[in-house]
Amino acid sequence: MLKLIAIAGALLLSGPALAQHAHGNQKGPNGGPMEDVAGVHAELLVSGPSLTVRIFDEAGKPVDTTGFTGSAMIVAGNDRKTLQLTPSKEALSGQATAPIPSGAAVTFVVKTISGKSGQAKFTTP
Repeated sequence: MLKLIAIAGALLLSGPALAQHAHGNQKGPNGGPMEDVAGVHAELLVSGPSLTVRIFDEAGKPVDTTGFTGSAMIVAGNDRKTLQLTPSKEALSGQATAPIPSGAAVTFVVKTISGKSGQAKFTTP
């Protein structure tokens, strides 16, 4: 009986960890890496100094980001920058002061309009 309770407890505690899963090498509809975060799918797109995170629901349809807040910490070598991201239609976006290099680590932090929050880690293509 004690073993059954321990197993049930372990399953209950692991539930939140299983609820957000990484897409791994999955590409989003625009060709960027995609991760699950805060109940939505986030696709990272980088072009020069521009960083955009497109947001999709579980069915892959774009989500209106009005009311979302977000930031991105970009680490490339010894250089660290944090960008505040602005919601615009189905994305959150920001501008760095210099082009974002390939291979940079990006930690995306988001809070949705429904109050869910989370973070996803990406590597720029």
